[in-house]
Amino acid sequence: CEACHGPGSEHVAWGRVAAREETPPEAERFGLAVRLTDRGRGSWISDPESHKGVRLVPAVETAELETCARCHSRRTRLTDDYAFGRPLEDTHRLALLDENLYHADGQILEEVYVHGSYLQSRMHAAGVTCSDCHDPHSLDLRLPGDLVCARCHTATEFDTAEHHFHQPGTAGAHCVDCHMPPKKYMVVDPRHDHSLRIPRPDLSVELGTPNACNDCHRDKTARWAADTVAAWYGPGRRAESHYGEAIQAGRGRQAGAGERLLAVLADPETPAIARATAVSLLPAYLTPDSLGAIEAALEDDDPLVRRTALTVLEAVDTRTRLRLGSPMLDDPVLTVRLQAAQVLASVPGSELPSGRRSLLRSALDEYEQVQRHNADRPEGRLNLGWLALQRSRPLDAEREYQAALEMAPWFAPPYVNLADLYRSMGREREVEEVLRKGLEEAADTADIHHALGLALTRAQRHDEALEELRQAALLAPEATRYAYVYGIALSSAGRAGDALEVLRKAHRAAPADRETLFGLATISRDAGARAEALGYARKLAELAPYDPGVRQLVGALEER
Repeated sequence: CEACHGPGSEHVAWGRVAAREETPPEAERFGLAVRLTDRGRGSWISDPESHKGVRLVPAVETAELETCARCHSRRTRLTDDYAFGRPLEDTHRLALLDENLYHADGQILEEVYVHGSYLQSRMHAAGVTCSDCHDPHSLDLRLPGDLVCARCHTATEFDTAEHHFHQPGTAGAHCVDCHMPPKKYMVVDPRHDHSLRIPRPDLSVELGTPNACNDCHRDKTARWAADTVAAWYGPGRRAESHYGEAIQAGRGRQAGAGERLLAVLADPETPAIARATAVSLLPAYLTPDSLGAIEAALEDDDPLVRRTALTVLEAVDTRTRLRLGSPMLDDPVLTVRLQAAQVLASVPGSELPSGRRSLLRSALDEYEQVQRHNADRPEGRLNLGWLALQRSRPLDAEREYQAALEMAPWFAPPYVNLADLYRSMGREREVEEVLRKGLEEAADTADIHHALGLALTRAQRHDEALEELRQAALLAPEATRYAYVYGIALSSAGRAGDALEVLRKAHRAAPADRETLFGLATISRDAGARAEALGYARKLAELAPYDPGVRQLVGALEER
């Protein structure tokens, strides 16, 4: 009870008084520290035109949703110091629509526990809360089956064959079949997607994402489903652009991805979690023109967007990072302050405005407290090691990385960080030792192979280095950086043809990756293939028109 309603002593006292008196005391709050009742909840009418429920009183309270999300979300808990009614991001870090968790269009992939899905829904935007559909005490729906939907969506309009095109009572005729398709986890646990979306098989054709139609009609193609929906509703039905297209382009380094992501960010009708995800993908496509959008995102009403916009500042120059990041050090929401501290931690204190130095120290102290709270997990130890380095305490960092490895020998990042620490301390022999140990525990980890390849390159053991870099590129084909480094290493070894083959493959998979194009242009040039080099350089110039080095490369190739 106290997990949702706060400390219960006053409620107990109220109950004792109520039990003794014939006329119970005033019962508006029942002595509860938090009563999760939005005064506008239930004030709904049916719109005669749309046949959907409309709130009479706009939703202004989010306490119920934020309280439920503490458990029903994919998140990292930052502190136990929970203040009821505060935003979720003040105590937890919510996962975005990350590639390993959600499909590009936001549908559930891994276990994400409802909240991140629901934030994408039109029902959330309209002010529907969890308890409009679910009874939090009995754990049942307010009404069984389609009746719970019919509380807002008029049954005579929506519970008809003219709407769902299926025989009543069959699969496909129930609301959840199309709008909340389930996915089974742990073999036995089907969970409904709470993004409550309209099926878009046309997006499945374009993006390869699932759709409710083919969940049932497994013997049919997504094209068949898209054509069937178009025949039912007309070719333009639900064919408008979707943020999933931009997210897919951003994930895959596709041409035009930067502009598409900026368009998602600029659309106030797009759910905040999708706009934040678009921001998270922008560093690969930054131009001076896009900084204005980042600056606007730092002032967004939603802390998800503000927090994520700060991560982009890692890719900008120090002056811009200070100008945009330092005002966020006293943001009212914890996750935003923590991200601002991470972005500014490496900036020399002398460069910070005097009024911001104490704020940065305070935010870094908060960051340390959060990591101490999570020090029973290797990620917490890893982050404490990073913080120790920012505070010029390399021996403390070494201890934290080693503690992370003792806790979870299979966890790859501490091996890489510890090796990099040893490199910076001139302990090169130990670099190889720790990375070899990492491969014994996590042999298929691209990060460790890549780090070992770099270490062997520094040791002039080039044949061994090439094999490790090759393994990294094979194990993580989506990481274009690894393909680029492997290609450059092949070229340095006099194998320009092999290098170009590796980089061409990476370019086909990620056409907008700038490093890959730069490698293709320079290696082609050095191999005497001037026309090919110029073609790659011009493509690069389209992606990075403000880069003087790229302009110089194009100019030199055009002169020749």
